[in-house]
Amino acid sequence: MSTTPRPPVDILINRIDPDLPLPAYEHPGDAGADLRTTVDAELAPGERAVLPTGIAIALPDGYAAFVHPRSGLAARCGVALVNAPGTVDAGYRGEIKVIVVNLDPREAVSFRRGDRIAQLVIQQVEKARFHEVAELPGSVRAAGGFGSTGGHAAV
Repeated sequence: MSTTPRPPVDILINRIDPDLPLPAYEHPGDAGADLRTTVDAELAPGERAVLPTGIAIALPDGYAAFVHPRSGLAARCGVALVNAPGTVDAGYRGEIKVIVVNLDPREAVSFRRGDRIAQLVIQQVEKARFHEVAELPGSVRAAGGFGSTGGHAAV
């Protein structure tokens, strides 16, 4: 089944650090555009840091950007994002910064200026109207929470 791709969303960007490339999609079909750090940093095991990306954006109303981790950094170095995905609201105009943490129990991890540290995913978001009710309608799951649907041998 063939689908016509939607046209890209125009995002205004302010390059705070003019020497680094703009976010870009590495391969056709990628959902996330690479974000790079503007600084060198070394994180000891368990240490976290806020790394600047050198860019600020203006999103159209009805859109948000989400900062996702890079799977290669997670698999090879144990690097995660503390608040993944980080949310960039349409009204935010400041520099995008990435909160990274080194989860490796033994090895430090080093970042160099220009390293790809995260990916930015732009998505259309819905606004909700909240309606208070005395009781919610029933469902099969009901109030079952964490792990209530199984899926792991220990459950």
